[in-house]
This record gives sequence, structure tokens and C-alpha cells, in this order.
Amino acid sequence: MSEAINEAKKAQALDEVPIGAVIVYQGEIVARGYNRRELDQSALGHAELLAIAQACTAKNSWRLTGMDLFVTLEPCVMCAGAIINSRLDSVYFGAFDPKAGAAGSVTNVFALEKLNHHPHVQGGICAEETGQLLTNFFKTIRKRKKMQRKAGNLSQNGL
Repeated sequence: MSEAINEAKKAQALDEVPIGAVIVYQGEIVARGYNRRELDQSALGHAELLAIAQACTAKNSWRLTGMDLFVTLEPCVMCAGAIINSRLDSVYFGAFDPKAGAAGSVTNVFALEKLNHHPHVQGGICAEETGQLLTNFFKTIRKRKKMQRKAGNLSQNGL
């Protein structure tokens, strides 16, 4: 998980929501990803999707059997679908996501019986550290916006 956290910090350095992911095969990292939605202006710029795409290229296959995903935040519905479709064996995530989590927080896509693949899922790994990265990021964003509004009000008042 420490490598996924390092990826999240790369996102944070770019003013992206700090979410990072790595995919491991036989004890070796084969793919990495971090959030790039703002940078790429793409709804698909989730850390998990970028890591999955990189792993598919590395393996030259869309089937990622035998591989495990480590991600700093509970996957959303879109990412859960990609995890299932890519046949990853396991998903280990950090913080739970009460607004969009698809591994038990809002819904549990991985537990849908009729789906053809059910990876092992474990959450809460390094949850305090991964959650704090997100909390600090959003505090900084809110503080920045408040300062911008305040500066805008001052300039409108001729100050």
C-alpha cells in the first residue's frame, strides 16, 4: 500500500485528488496509476483505470488473472466494473468512500452474485493515512476557495 500512497502523492502534487494505485504480479509492481481527471480532463482518469490499462499493456492481455490491485480509496462503481472485467484476483484498498464506494460503502458491486468474477476484496488498509491525505487535500482546496472569494470581495469593494 505504501507504493499506492506514493502514487497518490504524485496526484496531490498536481492538484489532483490524491488517489493512487499499483498492480502487483508475483510480488512485483507491474503497473502504477494516480488520479489524472483534471490534468487530462477525462472522467476516465481514475488511478485504478490507468493502472489497469498499463497492466494490460505490460501483459499484452486484458485478463489480469494472478494480479492484485492496491488502491488508496475504495473503488467507485466504474472502477469496480473494470476490476471485475479485467479479472484481477484481489483488491486491497485504504480509506472507505461513503459517497461513491462500490465495495460496501454505498453499494457492493463485487458481491453481485450474477456477475462472472468475484475478486477477493479487503478494505481499511492504512485507512488512517490514506484518509488523512484526502482530508488534508480537501481542506486545502476549501481554504484556497475561501481566500479567492475573500480576495474577489476586496477587489469588488475597491480595496
